Amino acid sequence: MSKSEIIFLDGPHSRFKELKFTFQMIIEFIKGFRGLHFIGPCITIFGSARFKEDHPYYQLTREAAASFAKLGFTILTGGGPGLMEAANRGAKDVGGRSVGCNIVLPIEQKPNQYLDKWVYVKHFFVRKVLLVKYSFAFVVMPGGFGTMDEYFEALILIQTHKIENFPIIIFGKEYHKELIEHIETMKRNGTIGEVDTCLYLVTDSIEEARMHIIERSVKQYGLKPENKVTPFKWLFEHE
Repeated sequence: MSKSEIIFLDGPHSRFKELKFTFQMIIEFIKGFRGLHFIGPCITIFGSARFKEDHPYYQLTREAAASFAKLGFTILTGGGPGLMEAANRGAKDVGGRSVGCNIVLPIEQKPNQYLDKWVYVKHFFVRKVLLVKYSFAFVVMPGGFGTMDEYFEALILIQTHKIENFPIIIFGKEYHKELIEHIETMKRNGTIGEVDTCLYLVTDSIEEARMHIIERSVKQYGLKPENKVTPFKWLFEHE
């Protein structure tokens, strides 16, 4: 069959709808940027919304977030329950900053009670931009599709030099065993580079993760105690 014999399909192409969507996304990004402008350097923690307070992963996440908050980082999460809540709670335990970027879902996901500040977004891709934009390290706790999506988003941005070589730390050697094995399979088959497995650290040790962040984030990017910036009231800015 030649190209001239193919009857191509048509679909809905409304210029008005596409223009409307474009402006909606611009507004959503601006709201997110304004809402998070003053939160300072962050560590973004990804993890499942389904683990409850009595689960060992919840306790691990809470303790890890507290340790990282003590370094002066703002703890940034998706703002929901489970391990997101545990991370925000850990920051609050030690007097650190706790921020969430909450997604609007058909089944309402409310911001957890341990947030100092949060923003709402409607689209996952906007949330991923915000979670990456303000972060100097990424911590991956056990989770599902969403956690993996966010982890690989950060990893591919670092691999392709779209963002700096910020540390990525994967907690849970046993939980992520098959994932790490599959990444090794990718490397053996040449679908990723030989050095790409150096872009992340797999550990169960909070202290090892803390030292990795100090070396690869605080020292490497010259992070220093903040110089307090006053919001511009005439721009309706808030801390």
